[in-house]
Amino acid sequence: MNKYKVRFVALGGIVGVTKNMYLYELYQENNLKDILIVDCGVGFPKEKELGVDFVIPDISYLQDKKDKIRAILLTHGHEDHIGALPYLYESLGMPTIFASKLTAVFLENKFKETKQRVFIEKINFDKIYSFGDFKINFIKITHSIPDTTHIVIKSPIGNFYHGSDFKLDLTPPYGSFPDFYQITKAGKEGILCLLSDCLGSERPGLTLSESIVGKTFEDEMRKTKGKFIMTTFSSNISRIRQCVEAAIKFNRKIIFLGRSMKESTKLASEIGYLPIPESLFANEEDLIRIPPNKICLIVAGSQAQYGSALTKLADKQNPYVKIMPGDKIIFSSDPIPGNENEVYALIEDLVSQGADVFYSDIADQLHSSGHGNQEDLKFLIRFTNPKYFIPIGGTIRHQKQYENLVNELGYDKKKVFSLNEGETVLFDNFGAKKEDVIETKNIYIDAYGIGDVGNIVLRDRKTISTEGIVFAIIILGNNASLITEPRIFSRGFVFEKEEKDLYKNAKKIIEKIFKPKSGKIFDLGKLKREIIKSLEEYFFNQKGRKPLIVVEIINF
Repeated sequence: MNKYKVRFVALGGIVGVTKNMYLYELYQENNLKDILIVDCGVGFPKEKELGVDFVIPDISYLQDKKDKIRAILLTHGHEDHIGALPYLYESLGMPTIFASKLTAVFLENKFKETKQRVFIEKINFDKIYSFGDFKINFIKITHSIPDTTHIVIKSPIGNFYHGSDFKLDLTPPYGSFPDFYQITKAGKEGILCLLSDCLGSERPGLTLSESIVGKTFEDEMRKTKGKFIMTTFSSNISRIRQCVEAAIKFNRKIIFLGRSMKESTKLASEIGYLPIPESLFANEEDLIRIPPNKICLIVAGSQAQYGSALTKLADKQNPYVKIMPGDKIIFSSDPIPGNENEVYALIEDLVSQGADVFYSDIADQLHSSGHGNQEDLKFLIRFTNPKYFIPIGGTIRHQKQYENLVNELGYDKKKVFSLNEGETVLFDNFGAKKEDVIETKNIYIDAYGIGDVGNIVLRDRKTISTEGIVFAIIILGNNASLITEPRIFSRGFVFEKEEKDLYKNAKKIIEKIFKPKSGKIFDLGKLKREIIKSLEEYFFNQKGRKPLIVVEIINF
């Protein structure tokens, strides 16, 4: 009898909410046989103001296992579930990707931009797929984006229910409602482990239906005398469509702002998910000729992303759109955990310009979370009745609350595995247990490339942004003596014209360091470090600041 076991690995989506990426590994007689990857998304770091665009999962662990990867399975089209694939797909060995219709369209467009080949198969919900000794089927579920799925993964030792981002919406505005038959069927066949979205585990009751938000858009648009501006995630096509339908009802011109918003809505329109009458569609250049009470702007940047269309409006950088009294701005999304300060600062800027700004803290039914509340989560637990649980897609506090919910339903808390990134759980015929931790690190993406934004770079960027930078240019002759006095200049530190004595004394410090070394052979790196340390101490003593010191030594 062959001995099988399955190891679950969280490379992202645990504790940090975003950057979702999960591995299911099947072992036979201790030999790794098959790997399935579920999702591959980006994260949104706090370091973005220092030039970091986003973070992607660390796939170092998979580099010598590419031949075992059978498929990449995608649950839905949000960036934190698909956005990292253009950066990692080739390194993963280019396996076939399986995705629903809208998810596939979004992803194909991403790969088209990067001019890469990609193999995407649009899923059939009635089909059982085989990948080595894994068998899987997709289940229709509701979220804040159409075509969201759950996945049942069947293995020789038991079945896994991958319940990524979801809510149980019985009246979705578009698309299918949850396939309760398939969910309960999976439960009757037996679920070894339920991996469940836990982001809504602190909120009581059921999550509001997405349809309620459409009624709110209509009510608020009816009362708006100026421009009506709605912001949400660019991939939230259901929310965008409801706003579009309200605009059509009140004969307002529809304008999309932001590159991501324009792209996602164009793609959704092409496949019939976002019908807009040609007569009501407009570009931002047309705004000068349209009365404010006939304008509906749908804008990217609800998370206050640096450089987004909404932050440009707040910073008065859009030449065609000015925020005016009488304008109404609806935030139809909640801040991602960790983004609250940036979002509230953006709201402050918009309010100060005279707009009426509405967000979920002060007004109900502007946003319906895409994540199930406590009762949604309990229903999924009851339907699937698993032996073990792994909460995914939430922070530590959400995991803890999920444990409490599981316990309320009569399950042992010891059956819940709350993980950190890189932690693994091994399932075999004897049960389940935490196993080895896989070392992971943040892989940063900026405008210049992948993974070259390390901790040192981030530290230097932070220093420059808060303390400034000082350059010291030193020219030496053949005998290691100074040919000219050192040249020092700075940016963002002090006003040079008013600090002549400060720089004069800094030059003397450098000259003093070189004087005893004249004519000797010395270690250039060690000498630079000595200069940097001395100048750091001097500037801190004089000004209470530690600028980044850059020393350039030129030998003649």
